[in-house]
Amino acid sequence: MMKKKRVFVWPLPADQSRMTLSTLFTIMRIMLIPIIVYAMLNHMWGITSILFLCAALTDLLDGWLARFYNDHTFLGACLDPIADKLLIISCFFTLAFVQSPLFVVPSWFLYIVLIKELLIIVGASVLVLTGLTSAIRPTMLGKITTVIQMTGIMWLFVCYYMHWILVNMYWVIFSILLFVILLSLLQYGVIAICMILKKSE
Repeated sequence: MMKKKRVFVWPLPADQSRMTLSTLFTIMRIMLIPIIVYAMLNHMWGITSILFLCAALTDLLDGWLARFYNDHTFLGACLDPIADKLLIISCFFTLAFVQSPLFVVPSWFLYIVLIKELLIIVGASVLVLTGLTSAIRPTMLGKITTVIQMTGIMWLFVCYYMHWILVNMYWVIFSILLFVILLSLLQYGVIAICMILKKSE
């Protein structure tokens, strides 16, 4: 059987690279990241909590606007997960860097988060280069994982601000985060492998 010729997706058509209202909210989330990190480094946990909540709300708004106006673009589909990953990684790594008497983010957890996100980015890049852009979309488990990670980060911010020391709950949260992160990575890995194998047939 003759193999199908691979089609590369760049440059994108104008309708797929245009700026939409939902994409503007995504960019706003990216712009909030350095401000949130600055507030964390200066132990301004009240401001950090408010800014992070605003960033999380932009994640809800950009998805809702895209669905409401039926205005989905490839640019928006790429920027949205990138914004989420940058926000989550930046917060976890800054929490590990900031010295706090309340909690310490384990280094092994940071490595798992970073490896997971890098593998997903590499996998998505491979799909783009092989012309499988239709396969680049978040799964329900992926969305749930993002929500749980953001909820966990927000909970830590509130604990820092309120000076709560809930050791048992702390480890429960990290156990849940670890479970959903690994499960999500496994799911995306299986999907990517299946799509690549199907493309090569």
